[in-house]
Amino acid sequence: MLVGLGISVACAIAAIVAAAGTAAMAFPGRPEPWTVHLMRRAAATAAWAAAAVYSLGFFAVLTSESDFNDGANSVPAPACQDGFDPATIEGLSHHRSSYLPLRFDCVREDGSVYASDPSYAWMNGATAVLALSAALLAIGAGYASELRARRAAVPS
Repeated sequence: MLVGLGISVACAIAAIVAAAGTAAMAFPGRPEPWTVHLMRRAAATAAWAAAAVYSLGFFAVLTSESDFNDGANSVPAPACQDGFDPATIEGLSHHRSSYLPLRFDCVREDGSVYASDPSYAWMNGATAVLALSAALLAIGAGYASELRARRAAVPS
């Protein structure tokens, strides 16, 4: 658990450092072409932020999975029992976990399912939005560089 938190914190620190580099583009003395550098730095910021959020969720699922069948009162999974009323837990048969998308679902004998932690939904959404933003910014930076190179190659 501490390793997972450490990795998530390291990614978050990297995102903050990348964000500082992105903010530095507002000051005089920025490198030219500044739009390309801005998009690359923003892409790095979004990628590190996506890694921070995803690793937080990844290690939460991993911890829930490792707590299953590990000592007394660990079957069904503690993540499916802790914090839920007895009526919700009644008839619990097993769990399903996934790392992509992040989830840890608890399954009852009648086939109905409930999520062990609703925070996986925002983690999945944030990771997807940040990763897509990083990809679009990186593609945009490549396109801007290519466009700039083509303009420089055309004789006036």
